[in-house]
Formats: sequence, structure tokens, C-alpha cells
Amino acid sequence: MIPKTKKIWMDGKFVDWDNANVHILTHTLHYGLGVFEGIRCYETKEGPAIFRLDEHIERLFNSAHIFLIEIPYSQKEIKNAIIETVRVNKIKECYIRPIVYIGYGAMGLYPKENPINVAIAVWSWGAYLGDKGLKEGIGVKTSSFIRNHVNANMTRGKVCGYYINSQLAKKEAISCGFDEALLLDTEGYVSEGSGENIFIVRNGILKTTPLTSILEGITRNSIIEIAQDEGVKVSEERFTRDEVYISDESFFTGTAAEVTPIREVDGRSIGNGKPGKITKKLQSIFFDIVRGKNKKYESWLTRI
Repeated sequence: MIPKTKKIWMDGKFVDWDNANVHILTHTLHYGLGVFEGIRCYETKEGPAIFRLDEHIERLFNSAHIFLIEIPYSQKEIKNAIIETVRVNKIKECYIRPIVYIGYGAMGLYPKENPINVAIAVWSWGAYLGDKGLKEGIGVKTSSFIRNHVNANMTRGKVCGYYINSQLAKKEAISCGFDEALLLDTEGYVSEGSGENIFIVRNGILKTTPLTSILEGITRNSIIEIAQDEGVKVSEERFTRDEVYISDESFFTGTAAEVTPIREVDGRSIGNGKPGKITKKLQSIFFDIVRGKNKKYESWLTRI
């Protein structure tokens, strides 16, 4: 169960957690068209700080634009609402979930004049793939389910219904004794995890899937910038799962997953089966940044 907080922001008003409900005929519930974001707020010595809030809000609005959803608030209004939701709940560290959904009105595939609703919830959420996973790495299974074709589901949008694909892959991986799934694209190249971007290290070069069949990850972008600042060569290129098998290091990135090392894929150990040197370095820098310990990247934090 998600630990309750006091208030959820719904269409401009704060509602008690237990009363934050929607009608059973809410359009998004039936047809899956809604957009959302996952954002983290971290505790720092100077108080709570939200990581790359502006970039997350921009992606939320881009997702809505792609799918012809007109959010009835400005980016500034949503930003202020997110900040105020964290404040009202008096929470030092949390996961933040803004969601834009098509409300109750007409049914059928064309929602006509249905209202566009917005809600923002926050709650405490630790390491998505476990504290042990952050320290020692996780086991990953290549899924039998593939990422949808780029002209079937437009990959720049973070859309509610897309995560059916992710759920199938995740359930399969867990049922087979793994921690997470790795999905391939429609041409058989590595795409991403069920909710994460993937990186590998081979011969000192950090590689990640290009922005083709994957979500444009904000943590992914952060790690690329950090690596380049640290003098690590970064290449955005396609690679196959057998290159993952023979990579020296590998890790997932994402708002929920943060920077999680991968110790094995499909029963093959990655490197020596432990988080590698580059992975640990980037992970350490990342956590210093989000906790306000690295002033070089202070602009990535929105102080509460």
C-alpha cells in the first residue's frame, strides 16, 4: 500500500487523501489516454528539493500536446501546484505524481467535450528496485514482449495506457525469478526496461539506446551530462542484447529506479557480477546532486 499523505491537489483544490476520487465512467479509466509524470523530491540540509522539476513539467505538457490534450493550466501553475502539494503535506522526501486525465462525459473512443482533469499526489517511496539492488545490482530478464512500434505508440509521450506493455514484461520477469525486464524494439535491438532507460559500459565507453523506441528519460539525460563532465566518452547508439551480455558494466536509470546497477542479464553475469567502477562513480555523483551536495548542478534542484 502507498503510505497516505494528507492532501492531494485536484483541479486547483486540495482534497483529503481518502476523498480524492473520480467517477467510474472517467474516460481515461476505460480507454487509457492520459499523461503523467514521475518526479522525486529529496531531503537536503537546506530542506526538500525537487529534482529537475522544470524538465518534468515540460515533458508532461509535451506528452499532452502529442495526444491533443489541452491542459487547463499553465506550466507555471502546475509547477506552483506541485511545490505547494509538497509543502502542504509537510513531507521532506517523496515521489510526486502529476496526472492529466480525460474526465467523465461522453463514452466511446472520441471523448468530444469531456473535461480535462489534473491531479497531483505525493507520497514516501524508497528505492524502486530495492536498497540491495542499488548497492549490489539486480537480475534482469530479456522479455518475450517487445516495445511497441514507434508509429503504434508515439514514444515521446508518457502515457497511461502504454504501461500495459511494461506490466506484462515486469510480471514475466518477476515470475521467472528476476528483478526487472529488458525489452527489445521491433527490430530486435535493445530498447529499455519496463520503466527505465539502460546504459552499458564497454571498453571504457558509456553507451545508451538512442531516442528512437524509448522515452526521453530525464535521469538518462542527467547521467549523460554528468558522464561527459567527468570525461567519460558517451555514445548514443543501437546495440543488441548479446552486447549487453559481454559489457563490462550495465545499469538502469529513471526517476523511480534512480541509478540501479545490473549484475546479470538472462543468467549471464555482467562484468564480474558486481556494480562497476563507472557505474558506482556516476551513481555516487547523482546521489550527491539530488541531495544538494554538489553545487555544480544546483540549477537542477527546486528548493521548497
